[in-house]
Amino acid sequence: MKNILKYPAKNTWEILLQRPVLEKANLRNTVQEIFSEVRNAGDFALKKYSEKFDQVNLKNLAVSPEEIEFATKEVSDELKNAIAQAKENIFKFHFAQKEKSVEIETTEGVVCWRESRPIEKVGLYIPGGTAPLFSTVLMLAIPAQIAGCKEIILCTPPQKNGTINPAILYAASLCGVSKIFKVGGAQAIAALTFGTESIPKVDKIFGPGNQYVTQAKQLATEYNVAIDLPAGPSEVLVIADESANPTFCAADLLSQAEHGTDSQVIFIATDEQILEETLAEIEKQVLELPRREIAKITLNSSQFILAKSVEQAIEISNFYAPEHLILAVDNPRNYVCKITNAGSVFLGNYTPEAAGDYASGTNHTLPTNGFAKNYSGVSLDSFVKKMTVQEISKKGILKIGKTIEVMAEAEGLFAHKNAVSLRLKSLQNGI
Repeated sequence: MKNILKYPAKNTWEILLQRPVLEKANLRNTVQEIFSEVRNAGDFALKKYSEKFDQVNLKNLAVSPEEIEFATKEVSDELKNAIAQAKENIFKFHFAQKEKSVEIETTEGVVCWRESRPIEKVGLYIPGGTAPLFSTVLMLAIPAQIAGCKEIILCTPPQKNGTINPAILYAASLCGVSKIFKVGGAQAIAALTFGTESIPKVDKIFGPGNQYVTQAKQLATEYNVAIDLPAGPSEVLVIADESANPTFCAADLLSQAEHGTDSQVIFIATDEQILEETLAEIEKQVLELPRREIAKITLNSSQFILAKSVEQAIEISNFYAPEHLILAVDNPRNYVCKITNAGSVFLGNYTPEAAGDYASGTNHTLPTNGFAKNYSGVSLDSFVKKMTVQEISKKGILKIGKTIEVMAEAEGLFAHKNAVSLRLKSLQNGI
C-alpha cells in the first residue's frame, strides 16, 4: 500500500485520484471486432467466444427449465431466506418510486401531464466471473417487473462446467425471469444489441461489468440501443473523522477491494490516528480473506489521504465522484447537503456499503469511473419512458394562440403559425 498523503494541494487531485485503467490501447477495437462477428455470425460467434474466453463448449445457449428447477434445489434454505428478505426490501424501495400522473393547467383551457410507459424489451447483464452476482439479478429484475417490461432477457457467463451458478438462476426464477442465456462479456452485450438466433434484440441494456462490458455497452448506444449507465469496476470512498471505527472502515474498504483487480478504494481521514489504525486493520483483515490476492492488487492502486476537515474531504470526494461514499463521521446527516457527486451514500458507523449491495433496498447498479457527476444509479425510472400529453380546449387555444403565432413567425416557420391561425379563424367565424 502507498504511504499516507497529507493535505494534498487541489492542483494535485487529478493525478492523485486517477483510476486504474486496463492496459490495452485497442480496447474499443477489440470490442468492435466482437460486435461485428456476433452481428454477422450470431449464435456461432457466441459459442466461439464462450470457448475462447470461458473455456466451455456449449451446445445450447439457453438455460432450460430443468436447469432452473435443479438450481432451486441446490440453493440452501438459509440463502433462499436471505434472498427473500432482500427481495422484499428492494421491492418496497422501488415500488415507492412509482409516480402518479399530475395534470397541470398551465393556462386556462391548456392542460399538460406526463405518462409513464415501460420499456418493452430489456436485457440484464449479470457478471459471473470471479464473483457470481446473483444480487444484481434482484437489483435489475425487480424494478423491471414493477415497471411492467414485457420481455426481460438475462445474460450471464457460464461456469467451467457449462452451467450457471445456482443462486443466479434461483434469483432470476424468483423474480419471474425465464429467458436466461449462458453468454458473458462483450459478446453478450453484442447479442442483446443485434439479436441472434437464440437471443432477442432488446431496447435497453442494464448491468455492471468489467471494462470490456462497459465499452461494449457504450458501443451499443451507436446501434440505437439504450443503456442504464457506464457501470464499470467497483469503487468506494470512505471519509472518517475521530468518531470513526477503524475496524469498520478497513472492512468497508476491503469489501470493495475484493471485487476485482481493477477496483479502487479511497480513504480520507481527518484524524491521523484513525488513518494509521485503519491501515493497520487493513493489513490484518486482508490476510483472512479468501480473495486476498485480488484485494492486495487493488490496494496498490488505492489512496490513503489525510484531510484538514470533513468539508475538505467532501470537496475531494465531489471531485472524484465515487460510486459509493461512506461518511463515517459524527452527525453525518449534516453533511449530505454538501455532497454533489456520488452514486450512493452511506451514513454513519453502522451503515456498511455491503448493505446497499444486498438488502437495504437501494439499488447497487451505480455510476463508476467519475460518471456520478452526470448519471444516476438504476431506479424504477430507468425501466420506463416518460411521455408528455396535452389537451387544449377552444378557450385554451384562444388564450395562447397569439403567443404561438408571434413566436412561430419570428422563427420564420409560417406553417407552424398557420396551424394555429386556421384554428383561431374557425373559432372567430363560429365554425
